[in-house]
Amino acid sequence: MSASSPFAEWITDDPEISRLLDEELNRQRTTLQLIASENFTSPAVLAASGSVLTNKYSEGYPGRRYYGGNQVVDQVEDLARDRLTELFGADHANVQPHSGANANVAVYQALLDPGDTVLAMRLDQGGHLTHGSPASITSKIWNFVSYGLTPASGDPDNPGEMIDMNQVRDLALAERPKLIVAGATAYARTIDAKDYREIADEVGAMLMFDAAHPAGLIAGGAHPNPVGIADVMTFTTHKTLRGPRGGAILCREDLAKKVDGAIFPGLQGGPLEHAIAAKAVAFKEALDPSFSVYAHQVVANAAALAVALEQQGFRLVSGGTDNHLVLLDLRTFDEDLTGKEAQEVMDRAGITVNRNTVPDDPRSPFVTSGLRLGTAAETTAGMGEVQMAEIARLIGTVLKDRNDEAVITSVRKEVAELCGAFDPYASLVN
Repeated sequence: MSASSPFAEWITDDPEISRLLDEELNRQRTTLQLIASENFTSPAVLAASGSVLTNKYSEGYPGRRYYGGNQVVDQVEDLARDRLTELFGADHANVQPHSGANANVAVYQALLDPGDTVLAMRLDQGGHLTHGSPASITSKIWNFVSYGLTPASGDPDNPGEMIDMNQVRDLALAERPKLIVAGATAYARTIDAKDYREIADEVGAMLMFDAAHPAGLIAGGAHPNPVGIADVMTFTTHKTLRGPRGGAILCREDLAKKVDGAIFPGLQGGPLEHAIAAKAVAFKEALDPSFSVYAHQVVANAAALAVALEQQGFRLVSGGTDNHLVLLDLRTFDEDLTGKEAQEVMDRAGITVNRNTVPDDPRSPFVTSGLRLGTAAETTAGMGEVQMAEIARLIGTVLKDRNDEAVITSVRKEVAELCGAFDPYASLVN
């Protein structure tokens, strides 16, 4: 499938890189992409990402640059900011963060002093590294206090493993944080900013909503919008929002100067204007009514995948999903199967996922007892609930017979046939 790809024409004098780009395009087109933090961008986003804007140095902000020749770049960045504020109904946007992690650290820098207390979600309960993990620089500068989930109950009608808002309130009252962080990286349920806002107001804290994962669902009306409730919202542009790799920040107008100053000169140097142009393209795509249809289909596909996986014998953390991701506990399926082994076997079968810890996981983060799956990418490719059931069957088949090379080969063939019917980049090679 890679013989007619465009890279040989685009990169004529570097056959090694051209070959590797061909191989990666072929991998994405012929295997299932089920990592919750990935998606397929449009050819228009790819084109903007590879544009001549990569040549321009543009420290500062539109109208306030430290270099000449930014007349065009200023228009590009203004366009991205205007589209983004329209998309989410925000006062102010900063589109320069290179990543979601940079966006989070910049907000901390803008709103906090070193040593200030922050209340955020524990990494092993579904939070992000920048929510105060000991492995992150955030925990070395600020005092993070962590909240988690309610215990698993075993009751299908009330399964537990939801964010423990009583614990959030109790910790907020005891610790009096300057900032409360809502949001997660491995949590399959809706997070409503209103619940956090009440607690933040009670203790006089500011509220940041990390929407790295559900940003596209928010834009498409498939998840509650935190803008206007939280003081600041951070997110990545490359997950459910279906844009280029990068981050962004939305905030109230009175926080704009602090947030902008924290990104530049506080944290980053020159912005990546080719990436900002690609973000602008993605924001325009997300403003189209068709994106709302897409966002709701992502959620419907995740729900269908979750039901089908449960029928295969997997336990769903929190009992199901409200968003784009499904978190599996493998121990009910096979107590000896680790997330690491499952990820590696499924890679060989053409199914791309990532291992992930489950709440109170007895195994290390490098081994884990779980898998995290997402439906954003294959929904972009055109798959629906019927294909989600088929994917769950393939996952169950390969993991049940993971030591049988013939089964792995057979599943790989079925995966290739399925992907052949839903090619996200057919327009690039035909």
